[in-house]
Amino acid sequence: MNIYVGNLSFDVSEENLQTAFSAFGQVSSATIVKDKYSGQPRGFGFVEMPDSNEARTAIANLNGKELNGRQMNVNEARPRADRGGSGGRGGGRGGDRGGRSNFGGRGRY
Repeated sequence: MNIYVGNLSFDVSEENLQTAFSAFGQVSSATIVKDKYSGQPRGFGFVEMPDSNEARTAIANLNGKELNGRQMNVNEARPRADRGGSGGRGGGRGGDRGGRSNFGGRGRY
């Protein structure tokens, strides 16, 4: 089962996550999501546990618990398809916008 872990302190490591969750069973992987440009942690990650019963126990016990000074939000991760839409801007190409430019002025460029 894939588990979402949010509200992480920026100093939490993947090893910290692995240790916290391994108290409840086997952990396949623990990953902290990082900004692709700066490499800084984004404050959330994912833990993969092969046994769903162990994963549910970990979720129940760790949700709201403190790790490195912050209360974690822990729940079952949703598949990407369930997060909505096609990129967050509704797809499409925009259509007629009344002759406005992209530069904030009136009329044409």
